[in-house]
Amino acid sequence: MAQTLTLPPGDKFRLPKFDPRYDQGLKKANVEADTRGHVDALADLTHRLYAENHRAVLLVLQGIDTSGKDGTIRAVTHGINPQCCQVTSFKQPSIEELDHDFLWRVHRAVPSRGNVGIFNRSHYEDVVVVRVRKLAPEEEWKSRYDKINNFERVLVDSGTRIVKIFLHISKDEQRERLQARLADPTKRWKFSKNDLEERKLWDEYQQAFEDALTRCNTEWAPWHVVPADRKWYRNLTVARLLREALEEMNPRFPDPEPGLDNVVVE
Repeated sequence: MAQTLTLPPGDKFRLPKFDPRYDQGLKKANVEADTRGHVDALADLTHRLYAENHRAVLLVLQGIDTSGKDGTIRAVTHGINPQCCQVTSFKQPSIEELDHDFLWRVHRAVPSRGNVGIFNRSHYEDVVVVRVRKLAPEEEWKSRYDKINNFERVLVDSGTRIVKIFLHISKDEQRERLQARLADPTKRWKFSKNDLEERKLWDEYQQAFEDALTRCNTEWAPWHVVPADRKWYRNLTVARLLREALEEMNPRFPDPEPGLDNVVVE
């Protein structure tokens, strides 16, 4: 039975109903060519978007630790001209950022026209981590859902297409990935003892993500829940969703200036 990626605005997201190992019954070896096809198409579509210089695309990647945000970015952006693609990672806010409203640092990173922006984490940290870690009063973080919706509406009305993706992994898969980091000397730098403390809050994070997905699932910026236990299926699905968004936008090369037909360069 096919598994949906999103729900109509107003419906409650319940993550246990989304199987993080769902893969449509496909096999890894059989989808690699399809993934390459999507990635190649993205290179062409983003080139046209850059030439058009009229609209932008924002890819928002959220997910619990080890869900694969970095790996997804590497897989999807392969072949895209770095000149028209910017990746922003939202870590712990700096002192300067904390001296402004919570959306200040986010708005500064929004892609300019002609560009694709990718958020590795995003403004949703301010209704997830802030909530779970009790970094702000409940009244404050609860007020942020509407502010986020209004902010995203402004971006969309200004010509930015938003593709929001929640990378959904299981608790067992997270354990395996954390253990793999410890076992691999080239990945151990990514492991922190704090990861174990965060893992203890798994249920709290799942609830916070469910509420963010539900409260900020709008017609202009819907959420997609992508099964991410299988990395190859995750990459295939994210590449396809981004390609579909750009194809719907159908960016076009600008018309050349008139009078070029008979120009000869000597």
